[in-house]
Amino acid sequence: MKVIETTGKTVEEALKNALLELKVEKDKVEVEVLDEGNKGFFNFIGVRPAKIKVKLKRDYIYDAKIFLKNILDKMKVEAEIKIKEENNVIKVYLTGSDMGILIGYRGETLDALQYLLSLVINKNHEMEYKRVVLDTENYRAKREETLKRLARRVAEKVRKTGRIVKLEPMNPYERRVIHSALQNDFYVNTYSEGQEPFRRVVVDLKKA
Repeated sequence: MKVIETTGKTVEEALKNALLELKVEKDKVEVEVLDEGNKGFFNFIGVRPAKIKVKLKRDYIYDAKIFLKNILDKMKVEAEIKIKEENNVIKVYLTGSDMGILIGYRGETLDALQYLLSLVINKNHEMEYKRVVLDTENYRAKREETLKRLARRVAEKVRKTGRIVKLEPMNPYERRVIHSALQNDFYVNTYSEGQEPFRRVVVDLKKA
């Protein structure tokens, strides 16, 4: 990352000079004051300029876009990449003519890309952790609704038969959807068992 040192009559002026040189806004840099300067006696004797060190912050949004573009190029997939950040959640949405290859079987490819993207954005742990959500063709919302319907069907089956049902292995996000869908159910409770990536949700009758 680019680092420069600038001076000015005041710290504010030194920062203004740095921003002009770097051609960025204030929120894009980190500032370290090396010397606050001295106006001197009658602004003449002992005058010393303020000195600061300014470092460009890492543009993780740009890093994410370049990473995804390289992956898509290697997969020979043309897609538009839209990225926005809300409350430390980075939402990435891909649009194109053939997004099925990016989703994969039950979203496995999409989940893998999301995981890698999170590693790219959060590398070096130099900033507050950013949660990453990668989506295309509104797959996440559709999958969540499918899981909620599954949860309700399984809960009804357990209630009628009195037998435990173990669902197929799911990633942490999908397990949370199941747990959340049944957390207020009067008849059943849920818990997870097993080790990743084979960890699964278990649905059981509540004890009397």
